[in-house]
Amino acid sequence: MSFEVEVKYREVDHDGLRRLLGEVGAVEVGAMDQEDVYLSHPSRDFAQTNEALRLRRIGGENRITYKGPKLPGPTKTREEIEIPFLEGEGAFRQLSRLFENLGFAPVAAVRKHRTAFRLTVEPHEIEIALDRVEGLGDFAEIEAIAPDAGALPSTQEAVMAAAGLFGLDRIEPRSYLQMILEARARGFVGSPEST
Repeated sequence: MSFEVEVKYREVDHDGLRRLLGEVGAVEVGAMDQEDVYLSHPSRDFAQTNEALRLRRIGGENRITYKGPKLPGPTKTREEIEIPFLEGEGAFRQLSRLFENLGFAPVAAVRKHRTAFRLTVEPHEIEIALDRVEGLGDFAEIEAIAPDAGALPSTQEAVMAAAGLFGLDRIEPRSYLQMILEARARGFVGSPEST
């Protein structure tokens, strides 16, 4: 069982952070547009269980992701299971329809432009993502994968060390989904059909 360990930061100067990443030898691994469609479960409330199920599209590539409940600690840490499926918009729409036919409903879509960098903080491979999220603004995420529960403390330390290296200190504890749902409740973001 592997775990996603991440911290999100708000009000990030992407240009300044990009310069710092270059200075420490981080390698840019690509820029991409992502669309995440989050689904609700027909018989349990993911907001209450702290879980998430999403369909992700990165260009023509598609993935389905389950995120388990958050674990305690200084980072957002949870089990993550991500599985690629057939490429293309048609496959994405078919799987969306399959889930809807089973009673899952789309909650919201999160669209972002992400530029990802990789940096090794021994012995961990860290990903630093510069995200521009539609309707929300600019953020940075620092993430690493812990291969098992025993590796969680050192992985969390590596993620926090990377954040300190770049002077990031304005932690955003909410997910993009939660921020979009809160903005929608205040009338700033459209309905699920328009998002």
